[in-house]
Amino acid sequence: QVQLVESGGGLAQAGGSLRLSCAASGRAFSGYSMGWFRQVPGKERDFVAAVGRLSLRTYYDYADSVKGRFAISRDNAKNMVYLQMNSLKPEDTAMYYCAAGSLGSDSFRTRELYDYWGQGTQVTVSP
Repeated sequence: QVQLVESGGGLAQAGGSLRLSCAASGRAFSGYSMGWFRQVPGKERDFVAAVGRLSLRTYYDYADSVKGRFAISRDNAKNMVYLQMNSLKPEDTAMYYCAAGSLGSDSFRTRELYDYWGQGTQVTVSP
């Protein structure tokens, strides 16, 4: 069992930056792939970024809409995952969710395969 708690959301201006954090509790955190998703009211929860490790190699994946602006990282010693968001745009406004699952890099974008979810943190970007 893994519990996830997000923090770091808030209000930012377009062009600004925010860093989201996800604190994980439970065993074997380092063995899970970790992802960030976001959702706006009335729409599906969309993939943002993910990181996972397989056979001594770390894999990353980003949605095209955030590639080059967002960066995901993890600190296994602290059971933390981060999402550094730069050059924010109003369309980045959403509730951001942290997720954990036992999945490979080819499944990072499939939200149904994640086993654990946090409660979310709101990010609002003003023009």
